[in-house]
Amino acid sequence: MAEASIQVQVCHALPDNAFLRSLSVPVGTTVEQVVKLSGLLQQVPGIDLAVNMVGIYGKKKTLDTVLRQHDRVEVYRPLLADPKEARRRRAGGKPAKV
Repeated sequence: MAEASIQVQVCHALPDNAFLRSLSVPVGTTVEQVVKLSGLLQQVPGIDLAVNMVGIYGKKKTLDTVLRQHDRVEVYRPLLADPKEARRRRAGGKPAKV
């Protein structure tokens, strides 16, 4: 009897291009396992799963999250600026008191 499998995607956006790979993996596969299977870590060597956050459809998840059919695993880049501080600068507001 064949092992049951699910269809998932792994994606990572870069400033000038994007990585997107569809995979068929066994039921019970985790986020960490599918990222490694996708080849993303070889194609984009700067990614460190201990540092980069991951998510499924825009919601943060842990590396041990078990995937479901049609999940899209996203590996996020680190933020270059604090969004709240950038918004304050654009609005011309006073700097936050620390």
